[in-house]
Amino acid sequence: MAEEYDHSINWVRAKINAAQALKKEVSPDGYAFVADATFFGRACGFLIYRIPKLKRNVYFASIMYESIYEYQKGRVKVQNLGFTISAITLDGRPGVRNLFSDIPVQMCHFHQKQIIRRYLTSNPKLEAGIELKAITDMLVNTTERKFTAEFTAWCDKWDSFLKERTTDPVTKKWSYTHKRVRSARRSLKNNLPFLFTYLKYPELNIPNTTNSLDGSFSFLKEKTNIHRGITRTLRDKIIEHILGN
Repeated sequence: MAEEYDHSINWVRAKINAAQALKKEVSPDGYAFVADATFFGRACGFLIYRIPKLKRNVYFASIMYESIYEYQKGRVKVQNLGFTISAITLDGRPGVRNLFSDIPVQMCHFHQKQIIRRYLTSNPKLEAGIELKAITDMLVNTTERKFTAEFTAWCDKWDSFLKERTTDPVTKKWSYTHKRVRSARRSLKNNLPFLFTYLKYPELNIPNTTNSLDGSFSFLKEKTNIHRGITRTLRDKIIEHILGN
């Protein structure tokens, strides 16, 4: 840029530092939103509220931690801008969806599958884990009734197996033998009421994933990684400019 504009590098830096991030205006209305956060390092992230239908980020803010407070602050700001959040898709973070108990909430299918993969791995060895992963993998291509029936049948089949305990020979304390499979079951059980919201309200066009944001996150990290070594202030300015446009 210094060569293009025939000025010094310091001049270019000064112009960039003085620039204000632009934001495209979006007409307030009732929309289905997605909300999620991404981080670019320790205690350095952004929380975003996006309208997938319009491909627009209505709210974004720099955050240190992904907390219930930050989501609450974001919702208040979105509403103060005049928007009505008709429904929202989230990643299932505990406590956050309680902030939206007055509207339809969709649990992101991609995040749910990631949670199950984290507990069971991509190639589970136990038969119970193999079957549960197979049930989860069909999440996107099934109905609530069929999925619930499959999951309930699995729970009944493996109930005794998941109650097995292992006793420490030294301390004599016991713990469940198949902790990770139990954790996977608990996740699906807790999130089940929110996995098929998008099918219950077809008129709201609720996304069943937060992929609209996840793609933006990948793009942001690709762009900012090009400029390794830039200050946090300048990096945040670049991110805000991209998110706002």
